[in-house]
Amino acid sequence: MAGRYCYENGLPFSAMVTAECTNVGLNILFKASSEKGLSYYVFVLYMFAISTLLLLPLVFVFRGTTGLPTFKLSLLYRIFLLGLLGFSGQLCNYKGVEFSSATLASAISNLTPAFTFILAVIFRMENLALRCSITQAKIMGTIVSISGALVVVFYKGPTIISSSQSTSLSLHSPQGTSETQWVIGGLLLAASNLLFSGWYIVQTQVMKIYPAEIVVVFLYLLCATIISAPVCLIVEGNLSSWILRPDITLVAVIYSGFFGSSFNSVIHTWCLHLKGPVYVSIFKPLSIVIAAAMGVIFLGDALYLGSIIGAIILSIGFYGVIWAKAKEELRQDYCSASLGSSSDDKTPLLDSYKSEDVE
Repeated sequence: MAGRYCYENGLPFSAMVTAECTNVGLNILFKASSEKGLSYYVFVLYMFAISTLLLLPLVFVFRGTTGLPTFKLSLLYRIFLLGLLGFSGQLCNYKGVEFSSATLASAISNLTPAFTFILAVIFRMENLALRCSITQAKIMGTIVSISGALVVVFYKGPTIISSSQSTSLSLHSPQGTSETQWVIGGLLLAASNLLFSGWYIVQTQVMKIYPAEIVVVFLYLLCATIISAPVCLIVEGNLSSWILRPDITLVAVIYSGFFGSSFNSVIHTWCLHLKGPVYVSIFKPLSIVIAAAMGVIFLGDALYLGSIIGAIILSIGFYGVIWAKAKEELRQDYCSASLGSSSDDKTPLLDSYKSEDVE
């Protein structure tokens, strides 16, 4: 019982927190690399290509007894749509980071839970019974977690840990960035979160058709690579841009291939299969707290009271949504057990009726 609880609750929670940490680190690395001249078209194509090659041998190791999927039209077009959504979302995300900052990307990601919840209701993946306590807890938990993240963004307060270094993760427009670029960057980041929310919804549908995480992620990355290759090669026609120098740009590309697409996509797909799209999206507001924590630990940034207050509020929102999901799963298990026991009780009765009819 304890092992099952750890697998269904503790492990997904830890995995999603780890995935958000790697994602924030990737945004920071890309921002530093773009300032060194790395084209985001080059970055995106290399990221998908490296991730695809990395997962290729794992497909044959971890495919288990399910084997390769039968390529039905319903599965094929959904996987292709996954590749299109993933490629478009990554383009918007990294172009937005290039125009703005990594912390703004974490702040805008607070829109993801709202987008995902709305899409999940539209596609009937979430029940919207407003009088139900579980639905109310999901809605309130989502709002509270987003509010906590916004407190971190917009309220600094007194300094708890001071630093003499200048912050590298400012929410204000970086030097050399115009206000127009800042606004465009924010809009691109909002569009990327809408696309990623759609990715969560489609991926959940794909997992119902073919529940094998490694194979599905590999096929998604393969489609994303096929889609991105002609687009990126045509748009980025400067051949010298495709030659990576042995500096932070190479580190960012390798890191993105190992963790940005392959690791994060597997984690997200597994959690989508196990817990659903709303559970996965609710971890997005955590990224702003992670970005602030990384700034303090690795970049020597100052820690403000607003970050601590926002983290506490966000944790309360987390608890509300996770509590609601746990109650919903318990209710579903109870209903399934009740139906199973009732059917077992009915079977002997039906058999006795049949035996009496025969006699």
